[in-house]
Parts: sequence; structure tokens; C-alpha cells
Amino acid sequence: MNVTKERVLEALKNVEDPDLKKDLVTLGMIKDIELNGKNISFTVVLTTPACPLKELIRKSCIDAILHHIDEDANVNVKMTSDVSSRKSGGPILPNVKNIIGIASGKGGVGKSTVASNLALALVKLGASVGLVDADIYGPSQTIMFDVMDAKPMNKEIDGVNKMIPIERLGVKLLSIGFFVDTSQALVWRGPMASKAVVQMFQEADWGELDYMIIDLPPGTGDIHLTLVGAVPLNGVVIVSTPQFVALADAKKGVGMFQLPSINVPVLGIVENMSYFSPPEEPEKRYHIFGKDGAKKLAEELEVPLLGEIPLVQSICESGDSGTPAVLQDNTPQAIAYMEMARKVAQQVSIQNAKEPKVKVADVKW
Repeated sequence: MNVTKERVLEALKNVEDPDLKKDLVTLGMIKDIELNGKNISFTVVLTTPACPLKELIRKSCIDAILHHIDEDANVNVKMTSDVSSRKSGGPILPNVKNIIGIASGKGGVGKSTVASNLALALVKLGASVGLVDADIYGPSQTIMFDVMDAKPMNKEIDGVNKMIPIERLGVKLLSIGFFVDTSQALVWRGPMASKAVVQMFQEADWGELDYMIIDLPPGTGDIHLTLVGAVPLNGVVIVSTPQFVALADAKKGVGMFQLPSINVPVLGIVENMSYFSPPEEPEKRYHIFGKDGAKKLAEELEVPLLGEIPLVQSICESGDSGTPAVLQDNTPQAIAYMEMARKVAQQVSIQNAKEPKVKVADVKW
């Protein structure tokens, strides 16, 4: 068997990334080819550690070598990742590869719970993650991460004082809740609130991150316009419940981000409180708030349905106790959050492949 690195690359040109629709060699995803007789090893560098198609790609690589080179070859495929980025490296967050907004058309649909569990799920999948609690009128991430009494420290970096995010459970976190009395109502005019949010990006040392998750306020307003005008978002995830009124508001939220003046990609929709399964009958699903509402909306708007999160009491309890539900391994809720995280990361990689750079929105004031 006369095997060369060139032959290996030619064989692997027959393996296409299912999301990016190009072969792995063209995408530059094949590295470190090593040959020793019938032993062939190489590394596939994925665009995210959360790739939901990892095993499919691995198997396709092995099949390609066996089919095009030698059916008796011993193929060792190492899977690693280098998170892709559409971001040009702007002055505010130069070392953050991807920035994802979590939004909802109305309050009370579990947006912040989805944001916290998404951040932790990405950490569990091997990514470096930051979380900004920009829900300025109802910050809750300090509770969900059990850091209500924490206060970010300042550090002088290159002659400038920078806030150092609080790190908890592997997530770097900043919240407006660190700087105000959360037991008191915040009565701030739009410009004041917007300035406070932007400071958590401009005046903090986030270091290098694969993903930054932004927990946005519900609805549509000044904070959203400020962020899309200042921060290069890769896209937003819209959270809704199956109820008609929530879906109607979610549709408005999607519409705002799709306005030509904003033009932020909608990565998809997450349906929270999708169904209830009794602990004694986990195979049964009761759709208390309606069925397939978010699925139909996603189809109508031609965006992906990223997840269907069950209505489980422990999700609320774990958030209140500072240990979000995705940490409860092998439970239905943890499995749902992990699958959601893989799909979000998948959509980010797809968006990154479409355009080389993200520009901040052209918002007119």
C-alpha cells in the first residue's frame, strides 16, 4: 500500500461538513496527518467543541479512507476544535470570538434560565464562556450563579482600570446586579440604563472567550438598540413558551432583529416550558401551555427550532439555589439543555461560514 499525505487529503475531500456544505480539506479542518504502514491518523479541527455532528463526521472520515485508500487500513481520527468567529476583533471585545444575545418578546418565559443553562452547557462541552446580565430592570444571574454578595474587583491593565468578571462554575459573569441593590426598583431613563450596560463590555477585562452570552431585557427597546449598535453580535436566540400571546410577542422580537437597520441574524427559537412529564411516568408528555407553538413559528419565520425545554420543578429550584439544571447530568432537563447548546453552536458556525466579519448595526438615533 503506497499511502501518502496527498492521497489521504484526496480521500478526505469526499467528506463534507453537513452544516458548512464544503469538504473538510477545503475548509482547512484536516491537520497532523501521520502515516505508518496501514496505520493512518489525523486530526479533524471542528468549528466548535459543541458540534452535534461530531460522530457522523468521524465515521465519514474513516469510511472515506477505507473506501478510497485501503479497506484494511487502521484509521485513527482525533477530534478537536478551534471555535470559529465572524468577528473582526473590534475595540470593545477584541478577544471574544462569538457574541450571542438571548432575547424574548415578553417577560416570564424563562429567558434568563435559558441563558444561564446555555452558558454552562457550552462550558461542559469544552468552550470558554462569558455571560453578561444585561436585563437591567430584572437582573437574576447573580441568583442563578449564587454570587449575590460578590463584587467584581478592579485591575489596572495598560494604564486603564478594568473590572474583572466574577468566575463561577467555569463561567465569567458580570451583572448589573453586582452594582445596584436588587431589592429596589431601578428607575433609570433610557440613556442612563444603556450607558450602564455598555460599561460592562467597555470597562471589563473579559480575556479570551469562545462565546459570550448576553441575557437581554425582555421586549424591544433602548438596551437592544444600544447593544446592536455597539457590540458585533453573531446572532440572537429568541425564547418563548408555547402560549399564543408569548409567540405573538416572540414574533415581534424576531421582527425587530430582522429590520434592515439592525440586521442581526436570528439563530433560532427555544420553546421553554414545552411539556410536562410526571416523574412516575417520564415517557408521557402533557402540553400544558399548548403544543408545537414555537415549532410552527420557527417554520413560519424560516428559522431553526433550537430546543424544547420541559416544564420541571427542579429547573426553578436549581436556578434559585445557584446550581442551574444543566448540571443535573442525565436528567431530561439537562439532556434538553445540552442538545439546545449543540444546536446554538451549530447555528453560530453556519453563520460564521456565511460572512467573514460582523459589523455593528446601523442604528440611527
